Amino acid sequence: MRLFLHFDGYLWGYADGETAYYEPAARALVHYKGKRYFWFSGWAGEQPGYHVFACGNKAFRGHEGAWRDAEDGVLSGNPIAQGSVDSIGGLELAVPAHGSATATFWMAAGLRFADVSRIHQVVLQQGPEQLLTRVRRYWQSWVQPDPPRLETLPPALQRLYRQSLLILRTQIDDGGAIVAANDSDILHFGRDTYSYVWPRDGALIANALLEAGYPELARRFLLFMGELVTQYGFFLHKYNPDGSAGSSWHPWAGPNGELQFPIQEDSTALVLVTLWLYYRKTRDLELLRSLYSPVVVPCARFLASYRDPVTGLPAPSYDLWEERRGIHAFTVASVVAGLRAAAELARIFGDDPFAETWRRAADDIRRAAEQFLYRPELGRFVRMLTVEPNGEIHPDPTLDASLAGLFLFDVFPARDPRMTATMRAVEERLWVKTPIGGVARYEDDYYYQMSRDIERIPGNPWFICTLWLADWYIARASSPSELGRALELLEWTARHALPSGVLAEQVHPETGEPLSVSPLSWSHGTYIHTVLRYLEREQRLAAAGWPAFLAP
Repeated sequence: MRLFLHFDGYLWGYADGETAYYEPAARALVHYKGKRYFWFSGWAGEQPGYHVFACGNKAFRGHEGAWRDAEDGVLSGNPIAQGSVDSIGGLELAVPAHGSATATFWMAAGLRFADVSRIHQVVLQQGPEQLLTRVRRYWQSWVQPDPPRLETLPPALQRLYRQSLLILRTQIDDGGAIVAANDSDILHFGRDTYSYVWPRDGALIANALLEAGYPELARRFLLFMGELVTQYGFFLHKYNPDGSAGSSWHPWAGPNGELQFPIQEDSTALVLVTLWLYYRKTRDLELLRSLYSPVVVPCARFLASYRDPVTGLPAPSYDLWEERRGIHAFTVASVVAGLRAAAELARIFGDDPFAETWRRAADDIRRAAEQFLYRPELGRFVRMLTVEPNGEIHPDPTLDASLAGLFLFDVFPARDPRMTATMRAVEERLWVKTPIGGVARYEDDYYYQMSRDIERIPGNPWFICTLWLADWYIARASSPSELGRALELLEWTARHALPSGVLAEQVHPETGEPLSVSPLSWSHGTYIHTVLRYLEREQRLAAAGWPAFLAP
């Protein structure tokens, strides 16, 4: 039997100028372009290394690639190719009748030839099996211990909790960047990826990791973000994992060519929330000291001053869905939380004037939200306001799951009748009325839209939106029976995960297939957060005299 490993890498994201060659001393294949090296080898039988190989050209002058050479099971042995290249290596196994045999392939990546050669030597010295055992034990230890009472949840929810932690770790750079998703499928939809750091996503994920007992990852994220505050006191749309500015569709110029900040203001606010939560969890005063002047002060000043003169609410910015500019309920809620966090941080350093200013700004914005975002004629909150130059205010009545931010960030209690009416409307009108179920982002959501039957399918179900509804049921629960719906929504999440535990951004409303990117870090972070909130509420109710609520 022959097994083949094919590599078609597009180093640096394009095909030209790459070299693939056979390294005879190690019986390996090497690809390189500039400071990017990849080494491929394998082991089957007594000796390591490829038994057969071929380097070839692809997507050029009719060449399809070296993989074509493997179709007859015999490789040409071509030792080098340059330009637009690929390679294929093979291992030969003798498999007895009704028996088995083992083959192992590995890849090393580095900036120099010496880097990948060194990794290869480690594999040879320790052996693939020993390395895999060490890695398995390390990550088994990393994902332990479980949070209190996790065992009270159904096994599928316990398993997805652990899988979510492990999957999240694969999306986090050691330098602190929390990447939204590393999935190339989206390239075909928008000619770009989700392989960026959105400060909002990163902050919310860091919060979940803090709750789960991984403060070091949150610390690295905060240090990463600490280098990125602009001269204006806000964070940009998104960043590459090296900290450089990511691609953006938010313009710096308004309709008349005037300066317009290309921001999602909730991103700036939520980084401050993460810093406050981190300090509360760790009492790491040294980190807080290093970030107070360069991050907290300029960001809080911006949040407190960037206000609409008519309503007193935060001035227009882009919403968390990155689609429309206005005064958004989710952004308002996050700014209130960010200013409250900044006020608490200022008090630690005796900056009482700042603390008072920022606390007062948070209170003023909260009162303005009560006055302008709640619409008595609708009996609920609205997702967005547009303020005309003449002061006329236009509410957007479109129902949006992100209205959950008003209770998630403690602007209004979950049991407030106005909040209750809002979330009841979200559940009634944004629930996907197919056997799949789940909560859509908002009414008539166009992104990856699969149906124009808006009454039945207002949009595709998103994991984060469905989990926000679970958060609401958890936050308002005053008895064990009121946790039942939250548990159902957690089970919905586990039921629509891939067998690997991967949670996509959204799922098909008719088939349940994953849509857009998989995994989405935000989906996994929200699941971790919701599970921990559920367990915390369950424990509080038990301590208050209720019997433990066990899933059937």
